[in-house]
This record gives sequence, structure tokens and C-alpha cells, in this order.
Amino acid sequence: MFPRLSIVVPYYDVERYLAACLDSLARQTFRDFEVVLVDDGSRDGSAGIARAFCAADPRFRLVTQENQGLGPARNTGVEHARGEYLTFVDSDDLVPRHAYEMLVRSLDRTSSSLAGGNARRFNNTAGVRQSYVHRFAFAADRPATHVLEFPELAIDRMVWNKVYRRRFWDQFAYRFPAIRYEDYPVTLKAHLDAVTVDCLAAPTYYWRERESGESITQQKFVFGNLEDRVVSAEMVLDMVDRRAPELRPTVHHHLAQIDLTTVVQAFAAAAEHEMPALLGLGRRLTGRLDEQVLERIPAFQRLEYYALRSGDVELLQRLARFRADGGLTAGVRADRHPILPWRYRSAYPGSRDATGVPADVYRLAPKELELRATATHLEWADDALVLRGTAEILHMPADDDATLRMTLLAGLRATPLRVRRIPVPGGGERVTGFETRVPRSVLAAIPRQRGSVRLMASMRSGPVRRRSLLGLQTLYPVGARIGDAWYQPARASDGRMQLRRIAGEAELTGAVADGDALVLTGRLPSGTAARELVLSRAARDVRVPLETGPDGGFTARIPVRAVVDATSPDDPFLGRTLLIPKIGDSLLLVTGLSGAVSVPYGDRVLSIARSPGQYLNLVEAPARVSASAITVDGDVITVSGPRWDGVDYRRIVWRRFQPNSDDAVDALCAMTLDGGRWAARLDTAALEPADEADWTLFAGDYAVQAETFALTSLPRHLARHLLYTRAGTLHLETS
Repeated sequence: MFPRLSIVVPYYDVERYLAACLDSLARQTFRDFEVVLVDDGSRDGSAGIARAFCAADPRFRLVTQENQGLGPARNTGVEHARGEYLTFVDSDDLVPRHAYEMLVRSLDRTSSSLAGGNARRFNNTAGVRQSYVHRFAFAADRPATHVLEFPELAIDRMVWNKVYRRRFWDQFAYRFPAIRYEDYPVTLKAHLDAVTVDCLAAPTYYWRERESGESITQQKFVFGNLEDRVVSAEMVLDMVDRRAPELRPTVHHHLAQIDLTTVVQAFAAAAEHEMPALLGLGRRLTGRLDEQVLERIPAFQRLEYYALRSGDVELLQRLARFRADGGLTAGVRADRHPILPWRYRSAYPGSRDATGVPADVYRLAPKELELRATATHLEWADDALVLRGTAEILHMPADDDATLRMTLLAGLRATPLRVRRIPVPGGGERVTGFETRVPRSVLAAIPRQRGSVRLMASMRSGPVRRRSLLGLQTLYPVGARIGDAWYQPARASDGRMQLRRIAGEAELTGAVADGDALVLTGRLPSGTAARELVLSRAARDVRVPLETGPDGGFTARIPVRAVVDATSPDDPFLGRTLLIPKIGDSLLLVTGLSGAVSVPYGDRVLSIARSPGQYLNLVEAPARVSASAITVDGDVITVSGPRWDGVDYRRIVWRRFQPNSDDAVDALCAMTLDGGRWAARLDTAALEPADEADWTLFAGDYAVQAETFALTSLPRHLARHLLYTRAGTLHLETS
């Protein structure tokens, strides 16, 4: 009797990561599978780990071969696979426990050729975050779709977040080429060959980003790696030309943004003897890309394209170093042609520089001179919402006479706001600091049907005038009640700030720990018929009865043991499960809490959290060091949090990893343990100087996770550092 699913796992010298990868497979809720392990000539202790899993679980089988590379090793695994379905896992990655249950169930329901799910990137310093290349293709569930119907799938270039029907795989005789970046040609061909494809928004794969930079995708500036990247791109371009020319705009734009940029970045550090070959690679790729794609990419990338086409190595080196330093601004080649403001566009008509780069490439179109206005700090005063931030017209200095205005927009109503200029430490000549106040009385007067409101910034610098909606840096802004409504600032998906007026929704007004239970109290909107609280998670929901009163109040008692699942959390890296409480179809707005409430249960903890939009989340996680408060006093940062039994709080450090290494430098915090709390204090003035250093708060081997209520004041600027959060971890970046 053959298993329903075959999981092919090639490995080579991954003893540091292999056990965690295989453990995530052994814990799958879908049990009818086999794991075909392919030892591709591994030289370290990986084989011993693989043999131990095979001995402990008959579903794991081992195949060995001389080292041939990832693509051929996958092909070997397919030859030994016996399942009805087929999937692939890279040996340093992790798979969420419900992944294959959801993917196989989807294929059983739709009879599609393959099913794919969303992906997360992860490591200790950056936490868990959305994978860039999967953010659009898997933003929503799309059963039985196709790449020609949904072109975003054309840049779904990885093979491992999918389950394939084996007879489909054999019908088209897929084989991985013996190169790195072997996924994309196979994945795109499968999308084109498929009858239909299922897309799942739930994360089905966790893609590791190693601190050491050892993985194939992280060794992207090694010449052999770059050469394989270009070969893979050429195979994809040939396929699109031959089979799906309607996908050319999507694929060409993606390769220009990702692959071409990667080739140019290699010029920053490449040896002199590598330059001719590197230039040849870049020109091979630019020679295949439609020039029409240049209309969709920024001016800086257009300059990279033309520098490759013209063979200007000096310019390519400057561009690469400029990008590496984070300096995507004007004036890259001031010694030849400056990047000229749009008003001088008529100068040098049709001319070219000595290497053949058109002079117009160095000039900026009006759309490039856009206004970037961002609120970096937000707080509620007694009479107003106070916003502080920065504004600049990109590529232009802010002269002394520059003006900045703010307007509150609610439907057709536009209300001017007062703006005060404030200094911006280290902001440079282009940045204007501002403070503006949105009076509570103005918000209270907005008709209730208007819903969300936004702020429009208008700036004039010299003859240039620009407008833009105000952006927001803070990920977890605090809301406030005004009259009968709750006003919640939020960062929209486009980075812009919106101020949402919320009324008539279920609210959480209180929470307490009571023994082994978390007790929630709140208010229900009139007419609510639901009598249970549903805790939605990646797969199976948890249901809790509601006790309701005649005044619309409710109480929900959540036994922690009903939620804790210590052996199989949804997040295989952090060991956490996120639960989203709902009453009927309504989320719960958090209006009565300013901090987390947590209930320990054995070596696990159930905690209240809040979403960026102020809605209630619950997090079930291991009892580890977590931060619930962050204070800044001059150069001194103090981070504190609750203490749990059995957890070591003696050594908490700010850690900086060495470039391309798992070796790190630690800055030890001064620790205080007081009753049920811990506090870690660091004077940032004592940190060793390092250019572009990024320090992460660690406790032992784990980056400290911060409770969402503690993140409302971030980012914060110190004298020499920026304190910010990345996926719940705390970072100090040299500014």
C-alpha cells in the first residue's frame, strides 16, 4: 500500500538545521506520507541525523548518491517516490503542521494539477515575515485558477510551497536542471501545463534565511551563482516567448527588478579579474529584457540597465556601492552628468555620454520627484491627535522657503491643519521635520457615514510642488474614543495612514488571568445572536461559550488547556499559534486594555495581543523571555517583561552578527529581577562603533519576542541609533 504523499528532502552538509526540518515533517497532521531523504554526498553529521529519523519512523527512507547538486538530488528523490502526490522540502527549512493536510484536501476537492500555499521567511534576528515573492500570488484563496487567468503566479518561482499530483508530474516528465535556481523553469512550466492550480493564503512553508549567508539564495553575489541565475532566467524567458507571450510584461518586470539588480549589486565587491565576465552576464540578461519594461521601473534601475548595456564598469561599481549604502538619491555621477531635475529636461537633447548611455537616463521625470511625507510618532493629547514626522521631495533639497501643509480628508470635506516645523537630527538638507495636530473636535464633527479619513501633505520647494497622502511608520498605533465612536490610526497596505472611525462592533474591555483560564469581558453590539467565541487558527478552530447580560455585556472563560498544543504549534519556528477571536462574523476591538494579560500553563503561555488595527489576537507560545515594556531615557534603553518558572533570565544581550557568519558580538545588559518581572538595561553609548551595525535583543539562542502592546512607541530615534521592531523582534540600528 503506497502512501498518498511523497516528500522529497535532499540534503548536503546541513547538520545544524536538518533535525528541525525533519521534525516539522514528522509532526504533520496529515499522516499518510513518506519522506524520501536524498544524501547528496554530505560530508558532515547530516547522514547520522537522517539515519536516526529513518530508524525511529518507518515513513522516512534514505537514498544516497555522490554529490551532484540540488536539482539532480531532487530528481533522484522523485525516482524513489511512490505517492499519489509529490512535494519538495529544502533541508534547512520548516513546514507548518497543517500544511499538507490543507494542500492535499484542496487537491482532493478541486482535482487541480497542483496546489500552492503562502510562504514565510524566518531567522532569529529578523523573526518571521511574509516572503516577498509570494505576497501577491497567495494573498487570498484562489481555488482552481491558472497563471494565464492570474498572471501573478508567473513570479511564483519556488517549487517547495506546493503539492503536485504525481500523474501530472510524470505526464510532463519534469526534471530539474543541474544548476542553482533550478526551481523557476520547472515551476513556471508546471503553471503553464496545469489544468488548474489551487492557491492557499495560509502559510504552508517556512523559508530559512541563515545568519551566516550560506544558503544558495544568500550566496547570490558569487559569480557561479550569478551565472546559474542568468541561465535560469534565460530558460524562463525562452519558455514565455514560446508558450505564453502574454506573460512577458509580468516576467520581464520581475527579472528586471530582482535578477538584474542582483547582477549589478555584485559589482560592489567583485574582483577586478571578474569584471569582464560579470559584465558579460549582465549584458546577456539585459539583451533579453524588453525595453518597455523600463517604463515601469524607477530611474535608478533604468540607469543600472543602461550602464550594463553600455558596458560602463565604473558606473556599475558606483551604482552598486551606492545601493549597498542605502543611498538611492540624486547625483550619482556628478562628475559627468548630474541626475538633473525635471525642469532641465531639455538640456543636452539626444546626447550620450562617452560610453553611450543616453543623457536623458540621468534626468528624472516629474513622477520621480515625489513627496514622501511620513508620521514617525503618534500620541493622543487631551484635545488632539498629535503627529510628528518628516517630509521630503525626493532628489531635491528643501530650501529655506519650502512650505508644508496638511489637510484632513473625509469624503469631500477637507479641513486644513496647523503645521509646525521641527528639527530632524541627522535628517540632512532634503528632510523637513513637522508636527501637526488633528483636533478631537474636528474628528467628532465628521459625519458617521464617512468611515476612514486620511491626511494629505502638500509641499513646495522652489518651483516644485507635490502632494501625497501621509504615510505612517508606527506598526501598532494607539486609538482613542471620541463621542460614541473609536478612532483608530492604522497603516494601510500601501504604507499610508488612515484614521478609521469604528462604531457598533464587539469590544474587549477587560481581561484577567483566573487560575488556568483567561477570562475576557466586553460589550456586544445590539442584535448579536452568537453565543460562542470562536478562536480561529490556521486549521481547526477552538470554540468557547459566551455568557451574556441584558446590558449587552459578555464574559468568555477560555481554559488554557483547550488551546495549548505544545507538540504541534502552527508556527514551526517560534513554536507559536496565533488565534483570532470572533463573535459571529465580528472581530473584537480592544478598547479597555493597554497591556498584555498572560496565563502560564506548564511550559506554555497564552497571552492577549492586538493586531495593528487594534483588534484582539491571542498567542499561545512557549514560556520564553518576552518583552512587555520598552523605555528610552537619553541613550539608555530598558526592556522589561514577565518572568515564567523554569526560564533563565540571567543573560540577556544585544547581539550583532558578523557579516556572512553565524559568529556574533554581544553587548551584555545590566539585569534586574524583581518579583515577577525582569528588566534589561543598556547604555547605547557604550556599544562598540560599527558601520551599519544592526543589534538584536537575544535571550540565549532566541531573539526576544516583544508583546504587541509594547511596540506602540516604535520606532524611536536615539542619538546614534534607531530602535525599531522587525516581525516582533527588537533592533538597534546604527544611524
